Amino acid sequence: MEWMRGWSSVFGEILFQRITASHLHNPLPLPPVNGLTCVVTGSTNGIGRQTARQLAEAGAHVVMAVRNTKAAQELIQQWQNEWSGKGLPLNVEAMELDLLSLDSVARFADAWNARLGPLHVLINNAGIFAMGEAQKFSEDGYEQHMQVNHLAPALLSVLLLPSLIRGSPSRIINVNSVMHSVGFVDPDDMNVVSGRRKYSSVVGYSSSKLDQVSLPDLPRILQALYAVIPYFIFSPQEGCRSSLFSATDPQIPEYWETLKTDDWHVCPFISQDCRPTNPSEEAHNTETAHRVWEKTLELVGLPVGAVEKLIEGENVQCRYGSQQE
Repeated sequence: MEWMRGWSSVFGEILFQRITASHLHNPLPLPPVNGLTCVVTGSTNGIGRQTARQLAEAGAHVVMAVRNTKAAQELIQQWQNEWSGKGLPLNVEAMELDLLSLDSVARFADAWNARLGPLHVLINNAGIFAMGEAQKFSEDGYEQHMQVNHLAPALLSVLLLPSLIRGSPSRIINVNSVMHSVGFVDPDDMNVVSGRRKYSSVVGYSSSKLDQVSLPDLPRILQALYAVIPYFIFSPQEGCRSSLFSATDPQIPEYWETLKTDDWHVCPFISQDCRPTNPSEEAHNTETAHRVWEKTLELVGLPVGAVEKLIEGENVQCRYGSQQE
């Protein structure tokens, strides 16, 4: 029953998202963000590109964390030219980050933390869905969806905690998917290699969003659906509104404090219409969540308790990046 509700949510969001979000302006008006520093991963195209540009035009210092820094620099120059005469030059820079390499993630965090400046917002936007492709693994040996969509952002978030603490009250925004609602987590097979599940791109993507999908013909169904969703789905400018809202709305911290008071065990989940919503039932499984987090720390080379140690100002050793050398 939960599985059926999950897929109902997936198709409902695809088909009706323009209706449910019709109350939102496009582009989304932002509150003053002057003085904020924001890192946006995967910001040379799509939603990430729009997110980075709108934050920069609103006055934030934006760091485009991307694989292709040359493409990012070209975008920055284009944005500066188009912004000319409208205000002060945009405060945007590019730094190299390849989420398919955990060494690259650790090096990025080391380079940023070495500046000893604050980080106010981290937007883990980058993600992949290699629809229909055969199973592929990163140089670190992890299934590509799991690494790019979950492991690498988790490592980045933990390693940037010293800078995020300096920017407190800071925020980490994980751009997720409604597909998190269609399955269950398997902490013992996060790499989809045990044979208990037949791999497909949907299984890989869904697992990386902490769920599991097992219908063997689902990729063909989704490919057919993706051929028609351009008529219904958001443009990048529309799609980035929930990220921007989560990153800048002043009521988000208050909402989070309310959830903690109510003994809420999961992070705030903001839907595509910029309204708080309840994640899937499986997302509330705290036992599984703890197992997934412990396994995640193990896979990215961090000790159990790394977050608590960093919050207390202690150093933490990671087996990736310069610390391993």
